[in-house]
Amino acid sequence: MTQGALLYEGKAKKVYTTERPEVLLLEYKDSLTAFNAEKKAQLEGKGTLTNLISARLFRHLRDQGVPSHFLEKVDDQRQLVRQVTIVPLEVVVRNITTGSLCKRLGIPEGKVLERPLIELYLKDDALGDPIVTEDHALIFGWATETDLAMIKSIALRVNALLRELFDRLGIVLVDFKLEFGRTTDGALILADEISPDTCRFWDKSTGDRLDKDRFRKDLGDVLGAYREIWKRLEQGA
Repeated sequence: MTQGALLYEGKAKKVYTTERPEVLLLEYKDSLTAFNAEKKAQLEGKGTLTNLISARLFRHLRDQGVPSHFLEKVDDQRQLVRQVTIVPLEVVVRNITTGSLCKRLGIPEGKVLERPLIELYLKDDALGDPIVTEDHALIFGWATETDLAMIKSIALRVNALLRELFDRLGIVLVDFKLEFGRTTDGALILADEISPDTCRFWDKSTGDRLDKDRFRKDLGDVLGAYREIWKRLEQGA
């Protein structure tokens, strides 16, 4: 597959065209951002780790019947994906309270929820990705009722599959963010990435953070945490 023109560059990835209009080349960058890119860093090797982890997790979900834009890993930092039109909603699934949820609602961190909590955020960096309701999504045309039902169904399925996978690896899946895209034939599928950039992982035994919170909270050894996730996936998935 030949790398074509740069189509889009975001905070963590670059997207290139290929000779096939329906296939894009996605390159993971070594950049790391937090707090709507107010905090930034470059970590050599981070792009490789997020690419490897995301590819492995998308393959795992595909094996379980969950469709996504992921096609195949090209090399350590690049993968081929289907071209989709991104739904302008970020879907957050929470199993344990932490992060912005605790700040917004004054809830103590670490409460295990009776059932997964799904939140919607408008995908708009300029507005700080504000939290929105299903009514917002419907009234402003970001998604239909059918879309929302499908999004929630897939999100809960992904949550169940990933919780089971990571539990076997000694890791607690605390929460994670998903994005969805629509294919040219109208199908709604997973897009973006699934990695320590978009998930919160806690070690089941020690409670250590194994995700981007190490960067957000200045805990140090960010790459070490990402390497640990990849090592356990390699050994046990």
